[in-house]
Amino acid sequence: MAAVRACFGAYTAWLDEDISFQNYAAELGGLPGQYAAAAGGALLLAVNAGGQILGCVAMRPLTVGPRYAAGRRAGGARVCEMKRLFVYPEARGRRVSRALVRELVRTAREAGYDEMVLDTMARMRAAIGLYASEAFVPTEPYCFNPLDGVLFFSKRLDA
Repeated sequence: MAAVRACFGAYTAWLDEDISFQNYAAELGGLPGQYAAAAGGALLLAVNAGGQILGCVAMRPLTVGPRYAAGRRAGGARVCEMKRLFVYPEARGRRVSRALVRELVRTAREAGYDEMVLDTMARMRAAIGLYASEAFVPTEPYCFNPLDGVLFFSKRLDA
């Protein structure tokens, strides 16, 4: 878990936003927590041949509350959320993010999820381009997020 904690820490330092509304300190201290495979989650690390950590991504099951249960999420669909996608600066431009996203989608399908959702910041142009190229589409908010410039995306996994 030390490598995951370090990667999550690098992500939040790079993000430079107050994400305390997500109970981030408890999340970090309780890893794997909601990202444990037994809980329906996943933690993935990209590692090079020399053992260097290149990046990380996580997935957790998501219960969409009534306020946000619009569209196909209603009716018992199993929904998961992608969290904490991050690639260290020295590994960027080598398709590490794409590999992490593809593996996470594969993992989610194997786990029986019908849909994967995520949120990101409008300023994260490269991430938005990646998500679009991997068939994520803009969607309505599925959770509370008070930050400015937040965009929400969704990908059907049962298609």
